[in-house]
Amino acid sequence: MTTTQLHQQILEKKSFLCVGLDVDLEKIPPHLLKEEDPIFAFAKAIIDATHDLCVAYKPNTAFFEAYGVKGWVALEKIINYLNENYPNHFTIADAKRGDIGNTSTRYAKAFFEDLNFDSVTIAPYMGRDSVEPFLEFDGKYAILLALTSNRGAADFQMTESQQGNLLFEDVLRKTQDYKDSDRLMYVVGATKASSLTEVRKIVPDSFLLAPGVGAQGGSLKEVYKYGKNELVGLLINSSRGIIYASNGEDFAEKAREKAKELQEQMAELLG
Repeated sequence: MTTTQLHQQILEKKSFLCVGLDVDLEKIPPHLLKEEDPIFAFAKAIIDATHDLCVAYKPNTAFFEAYGVKGWVALEKIINYLNENYPNHFTIADAKRGDIGNTSTRYAKAFFEDLNFDSVTIAPYMGRDSVEPFLEFDGKYAILLALTSNRGAADFQMTESQQGNLLFEDVLRKTQDYKDSDRLMYVVGATKASSLTEVRKIVPDSFLLAPGVGAQGGSLKEVYKYGKNELVGLLINSSRGIIYASNGEDFAEKAREKAKELQEQMAELLG
């Protein structure tokens, strides 16, 4: 999916919502544990209940890796289900990969060719040769961690570099020089809305993935006000606040209600 197609979906659905699929067997409704593949059963129900309200899905691979082979099988079933039944959704493998040269190429092949995700999250700490292999795939995107929503983000991202900039600003600027940088998106936490004005000065045209609305206290209105661009350019992720809205047999219905609340707020902002 191209960013133009993603923008079209945003306009059609009046939504820039991304639903995070962080499937934890300790949190899903107990009755699903009787299923042959409870991870897939839970995710499928969430997808079926929310697909018309969101434009993207983001499985966090850690929640699948934790269950070994069964988890990877479930992840493959989920991405195949999305691509076959809801192909107009942008898919994000939240894997936070990043290594040098051939290793990054292998990571990229795993998520872009084998699993056929549209994008993957990348840790840019190792620099150009850890990122550019992900940018070699037509129609695929690398989403770089720039300014994250966690408390420890200040340890490095908000420190001043030798150039007198904040480190996350240097990441944004430097990566604009990478080959095929038009395939870059960036993670900017919704709890960092005050920094979005500066972010947009550096990357005015890039899509931003903004986690942290809801459970982590980020403001949807502030993120939209300071982070939007001509293509809207935002994907607001919500995971726990939607998928674990209920632990009962009505979990999918309650997840839809929470997704609908966010979608209606987004529709109002979009006008």
